[in-house]
Amino acid sequence: FAEDVMQTTYCEIDLDKGRRDAFVYAIKNHYWYQMYIDDLPIWGIVGEADENGEDYYLWTYKKLEIGYNGNRIVDVNLTSEGKVKLVPNTKIQMSYSVKWKKSDVKFEDRFDKYLDPSFFQHRIHWFSIFNSFMMVIFLVGLVSMILMRTLRKDYARYSKEEEMDDMDRDLGDEYGWKQVHGDVFRPSSHPLIFSSLIGSGCQIFAVSLIVIVVAMIEDLYTERGSMLSTAIFVYAATSPVNGYFGGSLYARQGGRRWIKQMFIGAFLIPAMVCGTAFFINFIAIYYHASRAIPFGTMVAVCCICFFVILPLNLVGTILGRNLSGQPNFPCRVNAVPRPIPEKKWFMEPAVIVCLGGILPFGSIFIEMYFIFTSFWAYKIYYVYGFMMLVLVILCIVTVCVTIVCTYFLLNAEDYRWQWTSFLSAASTAIYVYMYSFYYYFFKTKMYGLFQTSFYFGYMAVFSTALGIMCG
Repeated sequence: FAEDVMQTTYCEIDLDKGRRDAFVYAIKNHYWYQMYIDDLPIWGIVGEADENGEDYYLWTYKKLEIGYNGNRIVDVNLTSEGKVKLVPNTKIQMSYSVKWKKSDVKFEDRFDKYLDPSFFQHRIHWFSIFNSFMMVIFLVGLVSMILMRTLRKDYARYSKEEEMDDMDRDLGDEYGWKQVHGDVFRPSSHPLIFSSLIGSGCQIFAVSLIVIVVAMIEDLYTERGSMLSTAIFVYAATSPVNGYFGGSLYARQGGRRWIKQMFIGAFLIPAMVCGTAFFINFIAIYYHASRAIPFGTMVAVCCICFFVILPLNLVGTILGRNLSGQPNFPCRVNAVPRPIPEKKWFMEPAVIVCLGGILPFGSIFIEMYFIFTSFWAYKIYYVYGFMMLVLVILCIVTVCVTIVCTYFLLNAEDYRWQWTSFLSAASTAIYVYMYSFYYYFFKTKMYGLFQTSFYFGYMAVFSTALGIMCG
């Protein structure tokens, strides 16, 4: 620390034909590398070509300038010098030097030069938030209009009908959603999977909310990996949320195998994340990539799942079953399910599900671009206030869209609303995943098995988690 190093050779490269071709390829494609000193990133370029593109040169001398304030490193700069022409069957010496200089930058502010306000606080970013707010106001207006206008009439009629006797009421002119009152509280098909997904979605929402709030208060971007470790810790700590909502819903639907439900609810997301990570990890180990996760870390994650997430989930499930596990439906469920009448093609659950995700995706897709760019490119994401706003907007839009979808479905006298409601919001994930294909082919320069599997594997996990949260 604070000791200058004069130009020193640290290695020598025997430039055979294979190595020269590799360097030429890297220079042609403008490769650059990223290194860290005390968590501060520095970037350097491999080399450059001359004007006519025939000769290629490698930068061989790395000049590091490190700024320090007291006993802390606050600034790092890298200058590449020593241009050497790439000629096959020669030796190239690589060297570096270090110069320390005092700096006035405070340790807390050392990341400021990496943040890119012009990129993140661009007019498009503000405009997209404003646009989404307009959509929210429109949707909330639409939903309240549907509900207020139709329901007000119905409730007025019902209050009149209370004076009638049962015979008149049964012969009354019921239509639409009022026809299915005897079937609407029928348990969903596959209640075990359904309640596990609902529990996991509630937990993901809680994790997203807490992590974004923590990121707004503490600058998590200043340490590598701190965002991920915070998310893992919060996920483990919020396991009772999963158990409570999943367990209580399963009990209300008359489920008997609650231990199986608890296991599936607890391990649904961890199994998906770990399964994808382990699969990508084998490819990373095969390629000797630095992205490979050490074996010890894998064991630690498995221990967290079994010894933290599972017991907390059990606590949540028991609380959920005992506190809100009793069905309290306002009317009796018919013994025999009524037949579902034929309906127009656009009222079919499959169509409603496909259309349901368009509006929520429309409200977040600009933010997706900024998040993808900071995750897959070189920007540091720090505008968590924007992210919080987008999460709130996404929630409101999703709520409104699913109310409308459920209303249309029940009006068509189809009482299978649970899965339709869940999937019409969850289909947002399909659109996000489709957008990630566009982003991959038009915005990144990735290629090859490792990069492709890394990108699409983790995008699948992200999209699925987002879909379960929306659902």
